[in-house]
Amino acid sequence: MQVLAERGVPLPFGELADAMDIQPVEREFFERRMFAMERDGQVIRNRRGAYLLPAKADLIRGRVQGHPEGYGFVVTDEEGPDIFLGPNEMREVLHGDRVMVRIAGLDRRGRPEGKVVEVLERANTRIVGRVLVENGVTLVVPENRRISQEVLLAPGVKAKRAVAGQVVVVELVEQPTRYAQPVGKIVEILGNYADPGMEIEIALRKHELPFEFSSAAKEQTRRLPDKVRKTDWKGREDLTALPLVTIDGETARDFDDAVFCERQGRGFRLVVAIADVSHYVKVGSALDGEAYDRGNSVYFPRRVIPMLPEKLSNGLCSLNPQVERLCMVCDMAISMTGAIKQFRFYPAVMFSKARLTYNQVAAALYEQDAAAIESVGELLPHLQNLDKLFRVLLKARAKRGAIDFETQETRMVFDENGKIAQIVPETRNDAHRLIEECMLAANVCASEFLQTHEHAALYRIHEGPTPEKLAKLREFFAEFGLQLGGGEEPRAGDYARLLEKIQGRPDLQLLQTVMLRSLRQAMYSPDNVGHFGLAYEAYTHFTSPIRRYPDLLVHRAIKAVLAAEKYQPAQEAGDWEQIGLHCSMTERRADEADRDVENWLKCYYMQDRIGEEFDGSVSAVVPFGLFVALDDVFVEGLVHISDLGSDYFHYDDAHHSLVGERTGERYRLSDRVRVQLVRVNMEASKIDFRLIAGPARATERVGKTARDKLPSEPVQETPAKPRRRGAKAGVLEVAQPVDKPKKAKAASKPGAASDSKADAKPAKAKKPGKTSLAGAKKKAKPRV
Repeated sequence: MQVLAERGVPLPFGELADAMDIQPVEREFFERRMFAMERDGQVIRNRRGAYLLPAKADLIRGRVQGHPEGYGFVVTDEEGPDIFLGPNEMREVLHGDRVMVRIAGLDRRGRPEGKVVEVLERANTRIVGRVLVENGVTLVVPENRRISQEVLLAPGVKAKRAVAGQVVVVELVEQPTRYAQPVGKIVEILGNYADPGMEIEIALRKHELPFEFSSAAKEQTRRLPDKVRKTDWKGREDLTALPLVTIDGETARDFDDAVFCERQGRGFRLVVAIADVSHYVKVGSALDGEAYDRGNSVYFPRRVIPMLPEKLSNGLCSLNPQVERLCMVCDMAISMTGAIKQFRFYPAVMFSKARLTYNQVAAALYEQDAAAIESVGELLPHLQNLDKLFRVLLKARAKRGAIDFETQETRMVFDENGKIAQIVPETRNDAHRLIEECMLAANVCASEFLQTHEHAALYRIHEGPTPEKLAKLREFFAEFGLQLGGGEEPRAGDYARLLEKIQGRPDLQLLQTVMLRSLRQAMYSPDNVGHFGLAYEAYTHFTSPIRRYPDLLVHRAIKAVLAAEKYQPAQEAGDWEQIGLHCSMTERRADEADRDVENWLKCYYMQDRIGEEFDGSVSAVVPFGLFVALDDVFVEGLVHISDLGSDYFHYDDAHHSLVGERTGERYRLSDRVRVQLVRVNMEASKIDFRLIAGPARATERVGKTARDKLPSEPVQETPAKPRRRGAKAGVLEVAQPVDKPKKAKAASKPGAASDSKADAKPAKAKKPGKTSLAGAKKKAKPRV
């Protein structure tokens, strides 16, 4: 590439080989290398076969991001605006394909518009969809709405036969071209669309989630012991006498962590014991490869896709009660001010004294419930020590300036047919937060330990708001007479102080949501830039190696430091940056798959309630309408802009509102509205509402009418709904959608993902419009 840049002209293969001083015996290998570079889009060949640099030919590489309406964008590899692809250009590519494009001009909105020059890599080999028969022609309509082209079933090709309406998996035998749609053959018939569990089967294949373990991984798992052996004790400390306990949700089955606390001098000793997964999952093994591909466990309603086989996740690694288990321990000395004075990591063997639940601990500690106190028995003094330490850590958290957003989680209750019978709010008590603070402390110690010893690792990073989002946030708050401190680089403490200032306001939900959406997405990276939301200079994930691969990497790195060695991962040639990108991708993939399943289940739940009226709040404002979250049903749907009234409504991004041109009618985030359910689209997993009553406030007229000349009355805001029981202060890490909502996924509302510790079974669905924070997947514990 340097030679091509220096010569400044396209070079035929022979001249390029001579310029590189390639010997005759090396030419075959050089030719292979040039072919690979051409395949990756690093170089291209012109019609004469000469090599040149794409940039010199004004060509841009990137990945296609499709849109359900048939157009798309190219998200470029280098920094720069996305490139619009019209429907004609999208005919020869599918969502996810890597392409080389040339800027052909500007579209009607002034965005750069591209023309596909070459398809570098095809992303789709198999597609899940529904069979459709039209005029004797059999097609498959992809479930992934970003793939807008239907797949034609190849005639005469030996394949499985399906009937119209069935859900199938097709293997593409011909990719699309400018003149022909993709062609495929059916390789798997999943069943009928409404079959129990079909929504999960579709999501697994649509998002390409690995859900079956390889034969090598199964064989490796089979050879593992069923319990801790005496030989496993070598080099480990004996903590079997220490009254360690696990505290999780009622339906949890995989227990990553156990805790113990005692008074030590004027402070506390906190012991956090984490399952030692790295002892059983060796670097570069089949199990290690499977765990890396998954990246994390995926918690669907009523089904879990584990990162590790069940023998490990629910058995040998899980810190089950009354059995010996191998663990990695973070042993901390914490002062009465919440400062971690010293800590030590070491491998150990433990014996969990009890499997406790959040509700059980909360009842014993805070409600003085006699039955709960009796059930914990002699463990009560240790739980009381944990609670005292929790109060100390809470004060330290507030002093540090960590952000706490009030959020509401929900839980789906299912009937015997596997469909939603009810959606109920999930109460988060102080026992949840107690464990959360213990996990935060251990994670911080892990990051400090690895930083001090200068060992590479994956950090959980969360950067502050971008300058653009910060400017919009300040402009928005200025209208309310509020100001975010910190100048051009605010800290988490500035957010926390502003959040405290707006408590009790009737527009709290509006202001809090706007603050939340100004923050960036948390991700994994070897470059530590700190954690903005939690107000930590360094933070990593150490406490959930059963369900998160980054935690397993951190365990291995800590063990390597203890053994005076260096750990290099087997994946991606040891490139920590690529591993971080992969783990961030698998986390987002799991969230998107879970969201798809929940949306489908909610549509199924609502389809028999068409015509009913509901109260709710505006949870998102987009150019084409309002998303409304219903109060007691915890379901979200769209009021299309055409249903808002006889006016031209304009989208105001800075103020999160739609404003009528003639009437001045304004609809904005968190407004209270009443809607009627008018349509449920099961195929697209969409719910449509009709506006019955808007927010009860005076409208702002913008037309020149006699009425406008009268003295204006002050605007009356509808008081916000009182805080529900169970509303909680969430942890703080924001995970917003990677896709650009205005471009590639206009139908998606902005949101955030939670970084809670995950509970498999009672799948939690976030209440639309309220957002929990931070990262991997659900357990009943908060993800930190």
